[in-house]
Amino acid sequence: MSDNARLAAHLRLFSEMGIHGVSRDASWRERANLTAASGPEGPALDAELSAGGAPDAGTPDASAAAATPDAAAFAALPMTPAADGLAALRTHIGDCMRCQLGRMGRKQVVFGVGDPAARLMFVGEGPGADEDQQGEPFVGQAGQLLTKIIAAIDFTRSDVFIANVVKCRPPGNRNPEPIEVESCSPFLLRQIEIIRPRVIVALGAFAAQTLLQTKVPISKLRGHVHEFRPGTKVIPTFHPSFLLRNRNNRDLYRDVWEDVKKARALLADPD
Repeated sequence: MSDNARLAAHLRLFSEMGIHGVSRDASWRERANLTAASGPEGPALDAELSAGGAPDAGTPDASAAAATPDAAAFAALPMTPAADGLAALRTHIGDCMRCQLGRMGRKQVVFGVGDPAARLMFVGEGPGADEDQQGEPFVGQAGQLLTKIIAAIDFTRSDVFIANVVKCRPPGNRNPEPIEVESCSPFLLRQIEIIRPRVIVALGAFAAQTLLQTKVPISKLRGHVHEFRPGTKVIPTFHPSFLLRNRNNRDLYRDVWEDVKKARALLADPD
């Protein structure tokens, strides 16, 4: 999606939510203070991740906007306190039927979970079967590995925010189609606007390419810190499910470990 199309999608979303005005008044953009999630130095899973360890197996059509809004006006749109903003967005999404995924057998919308004022956010591709059943992202086998990765950098799931590019499970866990990403990604971008994380770890190609608006392969994107917007960096890395499909490839686990260490370092940097 182009920058203009993305801006148009954002404003269409805000209009649906009943937000029609803009203001430069700072009070419009107040939000909850970010809180630091600190822990002792020394990752608990350093040896496991760097050696390629994995967890034990667990339970298993919107129209285009007529005009392109001014970017400065979009930046001035009001922000609500984080928890209230996320709750309003979830209510607005409802039992979403905005794209075909809502009509293709998914059980429920999987909105996201975690601290509304998280400094660290993880973004994946889309819900799987376990996630669709429980209504929470990353609760299956890949989620077990993600939980260990999060713990390895001295955080818990409740310290971070976890979401996906698309909020409904694609049938058969297939890749999301472009129209589905285009329809659903404004909700992810609004989540990011509300939470204002300092670092986003993009899990896999779809998340990284959607956030960075690129077609560059994940193997070339990872290993670098990317600017998402002022105050927020993106660190692409491999998806936990990709690690599980390649359990014997220790290099992949070491790559992910290096990536999440970058995230921890950025969070520890006072600048």
